[in-house]
Parts: sequence; structure tokens; C-alpha cells
Amino acid sequence: MSEQLLPGYIIRRGSTLERSLLLKFMQRTYDDLFPNEDFSHLEQTVKQYFSSDTPLWWVEEEGEQGEIPLHASFPISNAHRPIACLWVGNSIDQVNGNRHAHIFILYVVPEHRRRGIGRALMRYVENWAIQRGDRQIGLQVFQSNKPALNLYNQLGYQTQSLWMVKFLSAEK
Repeated sequence: MSEQLLPGYIIRRGSTLERSLLLKFMQRTYDDLFPNEDFSHLEQTVKQYFSSDTPLWWVEEEGEQGEIPLHASFPISNAHRPIACLWVGNSIDQVNGNRHAHIFILYVVPEHRRRGIGRALMRYVENWAIQRGDRQIGLQVFQSNKPALNLYNQLGYQTQSLWMVKFLSAEK
């Protein structure tokens, strides 16, 4: 079942059968930020966390008479060509113990960016989270991803903690 997200775009709930398509979108997300890296490990992330308890939504273009036009720059095998996805999991706030939504991935293909799709998806997931009783939404964003940082700041997201990493050398 699908519904209109924005004029010209519909959103539909994904299925656990779309694991390979989700993986392609995740790889494309990371390829955009870190070109020339190997992201084969993302398959394990999808295998471990993607289930009926971690909803996935796809955004597709709405064509004439409800048809979905083919999207030339992102070839996949089915007739519906997603141009964006949103995958959400569950997390526990380590301060108060409350379960809340956690955004694993929000991705819009480059040809459809700056049209309000990301903002609409964020509003969509916020409404979904409120309806299920969540009091917050968490996400991780790379500091180098300025467009995403700007969007989340504009929508009222605040830094609650910093994820810090120390790279260890195998040499001693």
C-alpha cells in the first residue's frame, strides 16, 4: 500500500524480501561519502538488523495513471524504481532506558535531491514514531556530510553525544 509523500512522489512500506535492494541503497550511500572503499561488510549489517521489526520505506516517482516511470540511473530488476529509502530500527536511550526509533539510513538519489524528499521522509518517520509512542528519534551522521547535518539541524535535531573513534595500529 502506498500513499503520496509529496506531489509527484509516493511512499510505500518495504518488505523483508527487498533485502538486496536495501543493501544496494546502503552501498550507494556510503559510496557517495567514501568513494573507492569496500563496503561488502554492509551485507552483514543488513543480515543482522533488517527484519519486520525494523521498517523500511521506499519513495518512488508517481507517473501518469499511477504508473511508476523507470529510473534510468539506478537500474534494478522490478518495475517500481525507488528514488529514496528510509530504514528505521529500534534503540534504547542509555540515560533513561526508553525505546526509541533510530534511523539506519535515509538516502535520496542525487537526481532527486533538493526537492524536499529528505525533509518529507523525516516528517514521515517522526509521525510514525509518535504514533507508536516514541519520545525521540536518534540517528548518526558523518561530520563531513554537510547537507545532512544542515537538514537535521533545521529540523531541530541536536547533538546528544559524540561517537569517538581511535584507530589502532597492528604494529607495535
